[in-house]
Amino acid sequence: MYQSQAMRPRQDFKLTSEPPRHPQDDAPEHEGPSKSARKRAAHAAQDLGEELIRMRDSDLNTLNLPERVMDAIHEARRITSRSGGARQRQYIGKLMRDIDLEPIYTFIASRSKLDARETERFKRVEAWRERLIVEGAPALEELERWRPGLDRDALAPLLGAAQAERQRTGLNGSAGRELFRALRAIFEQESKSTDE
Repeated sequence: MYQSQAMRPRQDFKLTSEPPRHPQDDAPEHEGPSKSARKRAAHAAQDLGEELIRMRDSDLNTLNLPERVMDAIHEARRITSRSGGARQRQYIGKLMRDIDLEPIYTFIASRSKLDARETERFKRVEAWRERLIVEGAPALEELERWRPGLDRDALAPLLGAAQAERQRTGLNGSAGRELFRALRAIFEQESKSTDE
């Protein structure tokens, strides 16, 4: 009787005690980061490069970056073409992969904290200016209680001029800016005394 191929026993099958071997088992163990991890690192380096492009020159000089990176950053600032700028940012990211990025991240984090403090101080001074203009003498007395060394005689004419200007124009003009500068000086003295 004729046996179909499906019913015939396989000739190449051998019973052994070893588990079956696969071609990928012969490959050496993978060393280093995966392709996805390398791509994430490349994108992070490019994003950091974009942040460096937006940074002020004085801050860039503080970082002591290699000359090739500095030249690439300055060139990226000059490029006006969208596609050319994208290529230059990719190039900066490529250059960034060869240097230690940790000091740059540390500098940016400290700079962000400093900027946040400056923004908070600005908003506080602005709020006090507005409160002084609207409330007048009661707010000035409270500021004097908060800051005992305050020169009330110097601040009172600035406050009067700012209030008159607000009534006249409805806006903060030069007198309001002058009051703001005086208040900012008071708050800077306060921050220096707390830092010491």
